[in-house]
Amino acid sequence: MSTPIAAPLDRSETTFRFLAEPTSVNFGGKVHGGALMKWIDETAYACSAVWSGRYCVTVSVGNIRFRRPIHVGNLVELRARVVATGRTSMHIHVSVHAGDPKGGELLQTTDCLVVMVAVNENGSPVPVPSFVPQTEEQQRLAKYAMDVKDALDAIVDLKPDEVAKGKV
Repeated sequence: MSTPIAAPLDRSETTFRFLAEPTSVNFGGKVHGGALMKWIDETAYACSAVWSGRYCVTVSVGNIRFRRPIHVGNLVELRARVVATGRTSMHIHVSVHAGDPKGGELLQTTDCLVVMVAVNENGSPVPVPSFVPQTEEQQRLAKYAMDVKDALDAIVDLKPDEVAKGKV
């Protein structure tokens, strides 16, 4: 009897595919932005958990833009990729494509960067494996992730004290 051969797992990428269901639509008949953000978070979690081998939590979602709607019945594909790592954090780029499952082209609807942190059983951050970009595309995405991080850090510095301290 032969032993099945498992395909090697690319631990830096995760892809989810499914059909957009009527339970995910808003009053306009398109997928609700909140449902899409949930799918993004779930895909980023799966990618970061596979990369780190740990439970992970979402720290931030940055630079999200809804380019075109997703319709009920569309095939939805979310692709999450580790693009940069810190000591305990992983920067995950998530791109969303959707279209007619009967052969239509899947067009990009959304993309964003999600920062995830690996944690232990007590919820304390733990180190993650380093991601070293190999290709030009990976290097561009790593630079993009760091540029977005710097921009978000600058935005935090702009917050009024009462907002930063949670008083508003």
